[in-house]
Amino acid sequence: MRIAAFIAGLAVLLQTGTLAHAEERQVATGSVEVTRMVSGLDTPWAIGFLPDGGLLITERNGTLQLVQDGNARAVGGVPDVWARGQGGLLDLVVAKDFDRSREILFSFSEPTRAGAQTSVAIAELDVANARLSNVRVIFQQGDPTGGGRHFGSRIVEADDGSFFVTIGDRGDRDDAQDLGSYKGKLIRIDRDGSVPSDNPFVTGEAPAIFSYGHRNPQGAALAPDGQIWLVEHGARGGDEINRPEASKNYGWPVISYGREYTGGRIGSGTSAPGMEQPEFYWDPSIAPSGMMIYSGRLWPEWEGDIFIGSLKFDFISRLSISGGNVDEEERMFEGTYTRIRDVREAPDGSIWFLSEGDGAAYRVTPSGA
Repeated sequence: MRIAAFIAGLAVLLQTGTLAHAEERQVATGSVEVTRMVSGLDTPWAIGFLPDGGLLITERNGTLQLVQDGNARAVGGVPDVWARGQGGLLDLVVAKDFDRSREILFSFSEPTRAGAQTSVAIAELDVANARLSNVRVIFQQGDPTGGGRHFGSRIVEADDGSFFVTIGDRGDRDDAQDLGSYKGKLIRIDRDGSVPSDNPFVTGEAPAIFSYGHRNPQGAALAPDGQIWLVEHGARGGDEINRPEASKNYGWPVISYGREYTGGRIGSGTSAPGMEQPEFYWDPSIAPSGMMIYSGRLWPEWEGDIFIGSLKFDFISRLSISGGNVDEEERMFEGTYTRIRDVREAPDGSIWFLSEGDGAAYRVTPSGA
């Protein structure tokens, strides 16, 4: 029923919106159609799908757009954000039980007297009036800084109803190894902001930590087996895909496949005892962002593949997982759409992505579908 309702709502969006025609693009498996669904966005960061076919899109300047019937409206009730550098209104998740709860979660750089911190809020969305109510901040990074980088901020709802949230190191790289700080961590919280009792560091100073030693994870996705995956920015090279496990250390800044921007070696090299190796890394960096693991609904041959947007080289990287190995299979649409910020699968199996440079949301479907 949820998929049928989404498709019916999407049909209205297609019929009434002011949209560009579908353009045929070639990929490794043949041709696909790419349609610009929403335009005129101001630095879009994340997209979420409502069960009636509507869309929610965050803009980094602090605006949450509700798109229905081909029209976009700014949603009221969004808290103030610290829209500087990489900060602002960031990720967005429509709760799996939205039909009942009407709740969404979003991350943002929350302003404080000392600068900004990565925070997560939950709110009820009144679709008819395009307004948030009962807004509650359920997580705060703490130890805010004035720098405008490395907020992390992807949110993923796990199968058990808890939520994973990525937190960047905020430029304070050594804090990624500090189990008393949330900087440079993957955290796991319950929906009310409490800490699950089976978190690995539940008795520590920062009990929400799930894994640590991360630099700036700007992409995260849940695999069909319930495993969380991350993609994170390296420095000069060394962008990583990781498959975080509870309590494990992913190395930053002690080990890295990247180099300092000055050219020097980072930390002790590429490996160290007690620190995990990435599943895959890029050198040179692609500046990865949004991440999706595909169901195979419309393209069965892509089932289980990872899709990641590149901000630097303007493509979507498609990677396969086979025999425990991750391999990059192709770079889709390279140079065609500018700064791909988010990649998501819609309930009907179509693939959507946000182009930050184009200020647009695009939908990918099989040719002739």
